[in-house]
Amino acid sequence: MSAPPPPPAAEPHPNREQAVRIEPGPKRIRAYLAGVPVVDSTHVRLVWERPGYPTYYFPLDDVRADLLHANGNVRQSSSRGEAQLYDVTVGERTAPDGAYRYTNSPVEELRDLVALSWNTMDHWFEEDEEVRVHARNPYTRVDILSSSRAVRVEVGGTVVAASQRPVLLFETGLPTRYYVPKTDVRLDLLEPTESVTACPYKGQARYWSVVVDGRAHRDLAWSYDYPLPESIRIAGLICFYNERVDLFVDGELQVRPKTKFS
Repeated sequence: MSAPPPPPAAEPHPNREQAVRIEPGPKRIRAYLAGVPVVDSTHVRLVWERPGYPTYYFPLDDVRADLLHANGNVRQSSSRGEAQLYDVTVGERTAPDGAYRYTNSPVEELRDLVALSWNTMDHWFEEDEEVRVHARNPYTRVDILSSSRAVRVEVGGTVVAASQRPVLLFETGLPTRYYVPKTDVRLDLLEPTESVTACPYKGQARYWSVVVDGRAHRDLAWSYDYPLPESIRIAGLICFYNERVDLFVDGELQVRPKTKFS
């Protein structure tokens, strides 16, 4: 499940050795700014700058070098060295620090590659499908299975949802998520919030607070009204954070998992 994104992972301590993980990416990747493809590549390198997902790096020949302008800024990495930053300019649009290169990296393979900062581009595509939030991790899998297990959600001792027809979502690295039909939820206890998040595997989610005994537990429940095709089976169902509710499965209280959403 994607919720409000965590802060970027901090660079490791400079005295700690860390290998740089690099793999070839099999997909065609394109990034657009102001309607212009800044990069179009089928020779992508996946570089794990953070644990959860890779960053796309591209050969120089696949990037519109005429759109990149060195701005004198630099970025330090204990494992990759010093990166030179570039503004990316298309017509009257400029993405400050939109690209970077480790031209003198201790990792030789990085020296002739260029990376684009994800949020500075307007659109990213894997083949012809748009990808949002961040690059997809090729080692993340999402399985969605119908179940007849009895699921009950309580908040402060009040039953908020009870269902014997949940849909279970298994996502690599996250706890099992229990999605239930709206008709099995105490909708009178839910108040919609303005929160919206996105997930590159499931799509865009909206949130509700759960109000019990006058207390609002903010953004405790979410739903994907129009999920991506691979996650269509959770469309319109509601899920609650295992980390923040009392969740019973077949009558057994589940241990609250410890995650970044706790």
